Amino acid sequence: MHERFQAALARRQGLLDAAADAMRLIDGEGDGLPGIYLETFADRWLVSTQAGYLAEDLRGWLAASGRSVYWKRLDQQQKESPAHLCGPEQSEPFSIRENGLIFEISLQAGYSQGIFLDQRDNRRRVTELAATSVLNTFGYTGAFSVCAASSGATTTTLDLSQVYLDWARRNLMLNGIDPAGEHFCKGDTFHWLRRFAKQGRRFGGIILDPPTFSRDDKGKVFRVEKDYGELVALAVACLEEDGWMLCSTNCRKLPFYEFEMMVREGAERPVEIQDAPMPTDFTAEPYLKSLWLRI
Repeated sequence: MHERFQAALARRQGLLDAAADAMRLIDGEGDGLPGIYLETFADRWLVSTQAGYLAEDLRGWLAASGRSVYWKRLDQQQKESPAHLCGPEQSEPFSIRENGLIFEISLQAGYSQGIFLDQRDNRRRVTELAATSVLNTFGYTGAFSVCAASSGATTTTLDLSQVYLDWARRNLMLNGIDPAGEHFCKGDTFHWLRRFAKQGRRFGGIILDPPTFSRDDKGKVFRVEKDYGELVALAVACLEEDGWMLCSTNCRKLPFYEFEMMVREGAERPVEIQDAPMPTDFTAEPYLKSLWLRI
């Protein structure tokens, strides 16, 4: 099994450089290692397993690396922070680089560590698309906002959590961007989209990357497979004439063709749509669905 571990790392060796030091090193079945996922964050390793235990050969190989290694159990019920497994402990937040930008990572922040590596190529495209203003809904720690602001856009980041909005501010500052020149809105995305439309506020770019399931502060439930079309309709009402929109979901049980149909029907007008593949370090069956939309 050690040979398969090393082969997976070798396949990705050329992807790590001074501009990017975070990616997926082992992607389960895509590397012949079902149920095992390994990610590097600035040379700190996070191993995730579907099983509630670590095989001895995997444990030994990780320990022999000499790196700081944390272990996350992929349990949809508990959603615990990763546990320290071996090597030096990393008890404080630290920074990674991606596409030349800097982002704060924390191994103590819960089930998610501050950035979703499967969106790396979509984030790079945001830096390449010209827009004077970008709205980042379900903004989490503001990674998309950082990318847009680094290219000169004025950003608006929406999230239910003040903790994540504060994290987004820190990510902007890490990249030399003054958060005082950006906008942050705490609360439900559906509420804010309706409010922006009523105010006549429009954006050159909008990012829709909601969680598969969420509940707002009033208890209202959002499910991608049921509500994404409504989300698109509300967002399109806030889009400039020649604006772009990223529509994305990691809902595994929603077929790609159904997702595209929801996006097209939600837009309620002819649209130009281009799909985007996952980054090349994700070698298993693709689950992230990403569509770039223009009216």
